[in-house]
Amino acid sequence: MIAMVPDVVQEHYQMFIGGHWVDGQERRNIVVENPATAEPLSQVASAEVKDVLDAVASAKEAQKSWSRIDPQERARLVAKLGGMVENRIEDFARMDTLNAGHPIRAMRQDAKMAAEGLKRTAVMWETIKGESFPPSEGRVDFVLREPYGVVAAITPFNHPIHFACKKMGPALIAGNAVVLKPASATPVSTLELGRLVEKVLPPGVVNIIVGGGASAGVALVKHPDVRRITLTGGVSTGRQIMALASETLKYCTFELGGKNPMIVYPDADMHKAVKGAVDGMNFTATAGQSCESTSRLFLHEDIYEEFTKELVEEVSRIKVGLPIREETQMGALSHRNQYEKVLRYIEQGKAEGARLLTGGDRPRDPDLEKGYFVEPTVFDQVTNNMIVAREEIFGPVLSVLRWRDENTVLEQANDTFYGLTASIWTNNITNALTAAKRIDTAYVWINSSSKRYPSSPKAGHKQSGPGLEDLLSFTQVKNIDINLS
Repeated sequence: MIAMVPDVVQEHYQMFIGGHWVDGQERRNIVVENPATAEPLSQVASAEVKDVLDAVASAKEAQKSWSRIDPQERARLVAKLGGMVENRIEDFARMDTLNAGHPIRAMRQDAKMAAEGLKRTAVMWETIKGESFPPSEGRVDFVLREPYGVVAAITPFNHPIHFACKKMGPALIAGNAVVLKPASATPVSTLELGRLVEKVLPPGVVNIIVGGGASAGVALVKHPDVRRITLTGGVSTGRQIMALASETLKYCTFELGGKNPMIVYPDADMHKAVKGAVDGMNFTATAGQSCESTSRLFLHEDIYEEFTKELVEEVSRIKVGLPIREETQMGALSHRNQYEKVLRYIEQGKAEGARLLTGGDRPRDPDLEKGYFVEPTVFDQVTNNMIVAREEIFGPVLSVLRWRDENTVLEQANDTFYGLTASIWTNNITNALTAAKRIDTAYVWINSSSKRYPSSPKAGHKQSGPGLEDLLSFTQVKNIDINLS
């Protein structure tokens, strides 16, 4: 029984297949929690293999006519959907706050980005262009860009509505149909998005299912009619999906984990860099649950003591509270497994000899005693071989490392199988560009962190994710060679 269900969240959600809301064929449900209270928030129909087959079949059939619609009309419909999301920003923000545990202020920004992303992608429809080769006598040769067909879009628990729209928009503009599979812990806003899709798009063009990776996930990834997969998630999930997708050689793009370095040179503006270290950890957006968080902070020995002192003061001021409250700066971990994993990493850090400077436990606030809350945590005296410096914790835990030699710190920054982001802080342009070129990551901030341009390329180096994800990545190339003689 679901108690005290907020007005923006339904007590029960069905799955969305072929333009219809249906229960799973095995009539099983997933109980979705509010991580701030650890109480049930809703029940969601759980997809099993038969439901996945139905969703893919529906998408395959709908895509035939969807791909024949004028691309400008497809763009108009996607932009209209973006406008409908925009009209409900507050609703979607509350859904993700209640379901993912992030502060309401941060989730308003997520919902805004979701709406703007759909509208911005719609404007780009004209970039889906082919090309022609130099003409020769009696011969014409040109290239078209065509949709793949059915796209499986698998989204993580940390930015539910934002990632659902971000993946769905370009796939639809390119003429594909989509099967959306949100994380089982945070599916509410994606399912509610289906109610807007129902009003705008033809039946079957977007299908939304929720289910476990071992059943629904495997069935979706292995399905021979799914030709394109887009995933944002963990490295282990990416490995599993790539192995399964290899059976039919599907085209995959992944944005996976990161153990991202932030390197501070002694000439940096220290006060700005301290703020950059806090912002880069995404404490106040997702409680550190971001693959782009700069969770390894390398400080030059000349500024180490002064910097860590100011850092601890700044982190200690972060107000942890119930995420639905406007004054809250940092909310809860998004589900129990993540909460327990983060606490294990904190204990591991202590056992390895890292020094706990602040945080490291549950908040003492009685209002938070039932939820999955962890204080923003900073370790120093961390070495690059410690587990807290090598494994992605995906939580509010920052590791501080000391450096003296530039070559050594750049080698340590690269000594990981991740390669997503990095942040360099210095007022010396030579140091900045040298470090940026030598660091093996897909995105580098200089004297900044956390913020991106909306249209910046999303990719990863090494095991942070193969493939560049943009509008054209949802198209495949066809060459047409005409003999006129």
